[in-house]
Amino acid sequence: MRKISTVIACLLVFSLVLAACGGNDKNNTSSPSASSASPSASQSSSPSDTPSDGGSGSGGFDPATLKATISIYYPTPDQVEKRALEDDRIKRFNEVFPNVEVVKSDWQYNPNEIGIKMGANEAPTLFNTYATEGKFLAEKGWAADITELFNAYDKKDQLNPILLNQFNINGKIFGIPQQGYVVGTVVNKKMLEDKGVAVPSLNWTWDDVLSTAQGVADPGKGISGIAPMGKGNEAGWNWTNFLFEAGGEIQAVEGGKVVAKFNSEAGLKALEFYSKLKEANVIPADWALGWGDAVGAFAQGRTAMVIAGPDGPVDQGLNQGGMRPEDIVVYPMPAATAGGKHTGVLGGDFLVINPNATPEEQYAAFHYAVFDYFTDKGLESLEANIQSRKAENKYFVPPVIQYFSQDSEYGQKLKDIYAKYDNVYQYSDELMSLLDGKPEAQFNTQEYYAAMTNVIQEVFSKKGVDLKAQLDAAAKTVQEQFFDNIKVE
Repeated sequence: MRKISTVIACLLVFSLVLAACGGNDKNNTSSPSASSASPSASQSSSPSDTPSDGGSGSGGFDPATLKATISIYYPTPDQVEKRALEDDRIKRFNEVFPNVEVVKSDWQYNPNEIGIKMGANEAPTLFNTYATEGKFLAEKGWAADITELFNAYDKKDQLNPILLNQFNINGKIFGIPQQGYVVGTVVNKKMLEDKGVAVPSLNWTWDDVLSTAQGVADPGKGISGIAPMGKGNEAGWNWTNFLFEAGGEIQAVEGGKVVAKFNSEAGLKALEFYSKLKEANVIPADWALGWGDAVGAFAQGRTAMVIAGPDGPVDQGLNQGGMRPEDIVVYPMPAATAGGKHTGVLGGDFLVINPNATPEEQYAAFHYAVFDYFTDKGLESLEANIQSRKAENKYFVPPVIQYFSQDSEYGQKLKDIYAKYDNVYQYSDELMSLLDGKPEAQFNTQEYYAAMTNVIQEVFSKKGVDLKAQLDAAAKTVQEQFFDNIKVE
């Protein structure tokens, strides 16, 4: 995620994205998509002042006397710095809510597991999810309607509407935004320079991607030019960026019915480009890479380019791969042709409250989720984390899109902190001006991704694949098994 110059530059992105954000459910990196495979806990933020009285279905509660036990999303063991931030937040939260026990949950959201967890009453009180999951969780009854809590929150108007809109379902709020992203392409600039390959302009195209990948790939040494994801729903998620760039859509609502649209001329054009990458021998020989595999390959210098929400690859490249900031350049997604838009999937990470929780638990969980939002103590905690990373020769990589509005007073404060440290990764103004975020599908996003993953695996594993037939078959499957069961009011 990135930035400082971005706090201002993001305004450009947001003006581009707002039109696309009119109605969605969202992703991630949302979204249950690929990038969402690496949600961050409370990466950037702040502890909130004593909460104002807020509704939880039974009215507000006194933080000093409220008794409850809540289980919360806790970062995975490999996210050491994020765990440290979360531990600090728990400590500070308990100074305000002394009678609330906070239990750390090791469960990471999985769309294939959430139904089982809810059925067994084993889902955490507060759990992470992706931008695409809003409508799905709301309709299944697996996300609490927190509209009353939200309306009582005195800083609700300062939350970033681009993210908040993803969990605003028919005027009701079902999720709390943490951070967001627009999918881009992260490039190992040093690998290009070492091979004598010209570093392309940020205003690049599909042809530029192909030629760059051909120039840097070295199959004999196990080095790929680009590593599109080919395993799990991540594969369909990665490909969707090219569908969008070609001017295509995933679905449309026509006459109250959801209709598959990805088997279009634009979809065929995007799939043909994937076929070109395969034929050019610029993708990994072992192409069945999930999010972690592809990002890991980038960090290890085994691929020059990876497609993802930028923060993950940048963070791993700097802090695990030993790269320097000047080695890594974050690009927008390439335009299909010169002059086209650099459209990338708009996603994000959200927190959802378990609807089975008691009013007291929901109140405590909501205020835990926003505890570090908009306060100076939160900024102090974040700055301490940046300083700690600097002492350990590590970098801090901020999100591309923050939970707050970028032009806010709070946004400026954060920008000022970032500007003080040379270990904060900066996203270029040009990048931010080129990004064009487009929300994922509103209905059955994961099922669509899974269907396209099957198609992509056919393309990557076989020769002479009938691309149009594969697209049509995937659209037919998604249409008959999922979209036909939906009635849009």
